[in-house]
Amino acid sequence: MEVRNVTEFVLLGLSSNPGARVLLFVLFLLIYILTLVGNLLMLAVISSDSYLRTPMYFFLRHLSFMDAFYSSVIVPRLLRSLISEWKTISSLGCFIQIALVIFSGATEACLLSAMAYDRFQAVCHPLLYGVTMSGKVCSGMVALSWAMGMSVSLTNTLLLAQEHFCGPNLIHSFACELPPVLSLVCSDPRATVASILTTLVVLGLGTLVLLLGSYSRIITAALRINSATGRTKIFSTCSSHFLVVTIFYGSGVFRYMTPASGSALEQVLSLQYSVVTPLLNPLIYSLKNKEVKVALRRMLTRKSRRTL
Repeated sequence: MEVRNVTEFVLLGLSSNPGARVLLFVLFLLIYILTLVGNLLMLAVISSDSYLRTPMYFFLRHLSFMDAFYSSVIVPRLLRSLISEWKTISSLGCFIQIALVIFSGATEACLLSAMAYDRFQAVCHPLLYGVTMSGKVCSGMVALSWAMGMSVSLTNTLLLAQEHFCGPNLIHSFACELPPVLSLVCSDPRATVASILTTLVVLGLGTLVLLLGSYSRIITAALRINSATGRTKIFSTCSSHFLVVTIFYGSGVFRYMTPASGSALEQVLSLQYSVVTPLLNPLIYSLKNKEVKVALRRMLTRKSRRTL
């Protein structure tokens, strides 16, 4: 991954105002701590409770791990840039961060699609659910999600790293992401752009179609149910999934589909899908889920009994 001429990049960050940087540091440090605590707590609850060993929670456990990982790729360097005047990052470090960001985002998109498909099978084909969503099927879907994330990450990052960067090396962002780094390329980036567009169409549009198709079928099936309680239960479960999808796709797709300009809106969108979404996911799934609340109480009860 050698870059000709330019050997390091400068991340301009969010603000040059010292007072604002202190406030942002405190804010994002708090968000990062809450993100790690929330997602790791979800991991612990799901892993320790036998009542949560179902396909939905199997996928949710992997989603929680990915959210904690995704946040750790972005936030620590963001925090360092807020309290330090040293804002440079080596070209290798920049490309590694780009690769990890793409891997995290692509894998999470696949996991969200798998969760939507799981809910579709549970609602629309409940009698065949145990066969359709067997342990092998769920493990295969998760393995495919990770494989897709790794493949698109390596492909796009390696293509970008082969481009010619001759300067300037100023990245108008708080992290190394594909759009702002691609705007610094001096050579012809057609191969890289073609790869990015292919990824967005095949992976982004493909998972989005699967998501929307699953949720439309779920809504149709729910409306046919005569029981108001049954409809409420279905909508309550799926609304949390749909909220996560809307936040993640709404900000991520717009960020990667528009040319980088370094605007404040782009910074906000990047923060939303890379910093805020990993915090919201465990809150959305736990606060709207009675099973998780009950499992959390059981885990805390067991822990308290062991300490006494």
